[in-house]
Amino acid sequence: MTFLELKPLTAEQLPEVVELDKICLGGIWTLEGYQRELGSPSSDLLVVSVGNDFVPEPIFDLELGGDAINRRLYETSEIVQSDRQSDNSKSYSPTSAPEAQNTDSVVGLGCLWSILDEAHITLLAVHPKYQRGGLGTLLLTALLRRAVLRGLERATLEVRASNEAARSLYAKFGFQEAGRRRHYYKDTGEDALILWRGGLKTPDLAATLEEMHKFVRSRFASLGWNLKEVRNFEL
Repeated sequence: MTFLELKPLTAEQLPEVVELDKICLGGIWTLEGYQRELGSPSSDLLVVSVGNDFVPEPIFDLELGGDAINRRLYETSEIVQSDRQSDNSKSYSPTSAPEAQNTDSVVGLGCLWSILDEAHITLLAVHPKYQRGGLGTLLLTALLRRAVLRGLERATLEVRASNEAARSLYAKFGFQEAGRRRHYYKDTGEDALILWRGGLKTPDLAATLEEMHKFVRSRFASLGWNLKEVRNFEL
């Protein structure tokens, strides 16, 4: 069985994160850039790591702040890369879990910035070998949970206009098109769509996260993946 762990990024994982950034995003951020984000109180950097030496534990719940609604972080559907500056369209459809390594390895990354009452999702990346297994939705779910815990009201992000897989994923979470940035991506000159989702503290989002949880739990089980989570992420 493959064991996955979802938790905040640590300094020891920075070299692996930089390498994952190069593979998935073409090297958007440098080591120094990630170090700045790691030290910023306005940033949340979450990673998924894989290994065969985790001790299996029950899946922990994250508490959704004021309403004390407990739900678990899970996910399924296709994995997408961040669309901030780069895009890797190659995807895989695993029929079984990739073989775990002897040492922990970072295979997924997500980041958000807290700006006033808004969460700006800046990065969402999954290693190609783990795409289409549900990790993208897992990370997006976790980032939205972090936004709720911070008391933020809405979330926004940029996505390539041509990235149908990413747009489909975001739509499942209630993101809607709010605008367009012309020639945003320097590598191709492609436009970026600005997506927006309000009502982060509403029952509507809570129901969406619960739906994702059920879908992902089934997906992970079918792939032989066992997810370990930190009980509560501290702000």
